[in-house]
Amino acid sequence: MTGTLTIVGVGPGRPELITPAASRVIAAATDLIGYGPYLDRVATSSPGQVRHASDNRVELDRARHALTLASEGRQVAVVSGGDPGVFAMAAAVFEAVETGPLAWRELDIRVEPGVTAMLAAAAEVGAPLGGDFCAISLSDNLKSWTTIRRRLEAAATADFVIALYNPLSKARPHQLGQAFELLRQLKPPSTVVVIVRAAGSGDVRRIITTLAEVNPDDADMRTLVMIGATATRLIAREGRAPWVYTLRREVEGGA
Repeated sequence: MTGTLTIVGVGPGRPELITPAASRVIAAATDLIGYGPYLDRVATSSPGQVRHASDNRVELDRARHALTLASEGRQVAVVSGGDPGVFAMAAAVFEAVETGPLAWRELDIRVEPGVTAMLAAAAEVGAPLGGDFCAISLSDNLKSWTTIRRRLEAAATADFVIALYNPLSKARPHQLGQAFELLRQLKPPSTVVVIVRAAGSGDVRRIITTLAEVNPDDADMRTLVMIGATATRLIAREGRAPWVYTLRREVEGGA
């Protein structure tokens, strides 16, 4: 087969956070496939380039479309937000390959990494991911809330810094509050909580608070929430928000 398929991440917002490698793939593609708002962030690179925009909840259909075009000899770029391998389109493409025609396994498929929301949000406040951390999506579109709760409990008990993706939406406005209530049973009320909206963009908003005082209404689907570990610290600054960081070494008395 002469076609190619590359899954690229366009970062969290600002154009300069798109990697040069991703930009080269996008410029060389005959076809761009992705969620509409992500495609809108990519400049048209050639008159013959075709854009295929779709809704956010049709990842497998989008992946199959991309694979079909690549199998027909097209140079396809699947455009994803952040990093395409983190709760994004790379996994959908490989799921489609596994369940699709055997010929798709012979395609030239590559993944170009990007700046994911977790890294962009951490950079906005300091270094909260300086120690061991994990990422959990609160979306129950593809897994049950029971599974999400079990993973939150395990992460809290193990004293990871926890980065929460997809914290809430109009369809599930209560889950972030439920997650905080669960974590309050397992972690001290003074645990640092960071809420960053639109990280890596021009309208970023940062809230640094505690597990006892955090308000789930401060988050939306453009928000990344981080719950600190025992080793997470604040560095006070007069007249400015504190820096947040997590020690790389183990804290005596911690998990």
